Amino acid sequence: MVDQHDDKNGLRIAVIGAGPAGVYSSDIFLRQLRKEGEKLGVGTDARIDLFEKLPVPFGLVRYGVAPDHPSIKFIADALEKTLDNPDIHLYCDVEFGKDVTLDDLLQRYDAVLFATGAVKDKPLNLPGADLDGVYGAAKFVEWYDGYPTGARTWPLDAQQVAVIGGGNVAMDVARELMRNADDLKARTDIPDNVYEGIKGNKARELHLFIRRGVAQAKFSVQELREMEKLPGVQLIINEDDFELDDDTIEEAGKNKLTRQMVEELYAIREMAEDMEDDGDVDFEGNPADRKYYVHFNSAPTEVLGEDGKVKAIRVERTETGADGVMHRTGEFTDYPVQAVYHAIGYQPATAPGIAYDERHAHLANAGGDGRITTEADGGDVRDRLYATGWAKRGPVGLIGSTKSDALMIVTNMLEDLSKAAKGGRIAPDRDPESIDRLLAERGVKPIDFAGWKRIDAFERSEGAKEGREHKKVIEPEQMRALAHAE
Repeated sequence: MVDQHDDKNGLRIAVIGAGPAGVYSSDIFLRQLRKEGEKLGVGTDARIDLFEKLPVPFGLVRYGVAPDHPSIKFIADALEKTLDNPDIHLYCDVEFGKDVTLDDLLQRYDAVLFATGAVKDKPLNLPGADLDGVYGAAKFVEWYDGYPTGARTWPLDAQQVAVIGGGNVAMDVARELMRNADDLKARTDIPDNVYEGIKGNKARELHLFIRRGVAQAKFSVQELREMEKLPGVQLIINEDDFELDDDTIEEAGKNKLTRQMVEELYAIREMAEDMEDDGDVDFEGNPADRKYYVHFNSAPTEVLGEDGKVKAIRVERTETGADGVMHRTGEFTDYPVQAVYHAIGYQPATAPGIAYDERHAHLANAGGDGRITTEADGGDVRDRLYATGWAKRGPVGLIGSTKSDALMIVTNMLEDLSKAAKGGRIAPDRDPESIDRLLAERGVKPIDFAGWKRIDAFERSEGAKEGREHKKVIEPEQMRALAHAE
């Protein structure tokens, strides 16, 4: 029988990454342990140490999603409530592979769960992709979200801009490029440098290029509704894109989310017609000084340049069948633009000492069940190592989909711990203060939950001075000074 009240005897779990995947997994692990632990013979007590390389938690929610998403505040609040749990210990500003190694963790933890996110763009792989004025979405998102090591300025002097991509990140990028700075500041926590940058943005015409048709887009309905309400922006669509055949309409109707998305796109078509009929106005009927073109069935084939800088983008018209298969038509159009942003997918981060599946862009794991393997294509399962979220499945799915992922991984972890000797108590070093001593010896000063709360309190106080709820701190050294202040 496991003594549940001895902290050295409880299960010890290390989670790498304090974004939604890591926090959800920690919460679900503790819940499932209380529910199933006795039956599985592993007890109901555990300590989870959550390691995050950035000085603050929340990953994608804070640094990967546009600041004007209304749902972000609620998600961040829910994650914070989870972290305010005595069984979860937050270690921000601690980088796996640099400050702590895999051997360090396996010595002190019975299982290690990787919940690392994505930090790099997939390459564009088009002629002209190396021209000055071609940008990956990830770096732009880092800028407008105030990522601690991101750019502090951004070149926004192009009057005509192209965005490539048919998903939510492309929509975020396009929306921020069309944003009114004062409206954005009033509604969000953007820092001063982002406000000044967007205020000086010269973009007056934006083209969003989506390779497939209306029924194959990957936008969420929420993204579309946010696109509809941009002050000073006229939406412009191509009527031909909405001439769907019966088979395509029938196929789209089989999936609830796809059906809702298509219905919202048709509402946008009507809105765009009204905007034009009323004299090129925005959604409120006010004169529009920016134009936002949405092009479906449009596959960019080349970025054209002059003197090393972007001059235009060449786009081929496509046709998409009801089965989602895209066909090229050989019809090309050149659009004059001075900047091109590509949002065609992310590459989840690698982890030192863990095999990486380059083809599917995630940590190598057995059949997608989250158990880390020795090789990307098969190999043996490595004991006590797991992956969840984008680290497990690649950069697909919304934030909410990480919950179902986490439940599956946690179930597998508990099953394996149940089979292990002594009810899963495997790590030889069971002193809960051992990790603190190790980090102190290496001169690493983690930021804990109380430290994060001090940063958060400062951000709220700075926001209140401007009538806002929050205003982001972006400099790592300032975060550390706030977090460690007594």
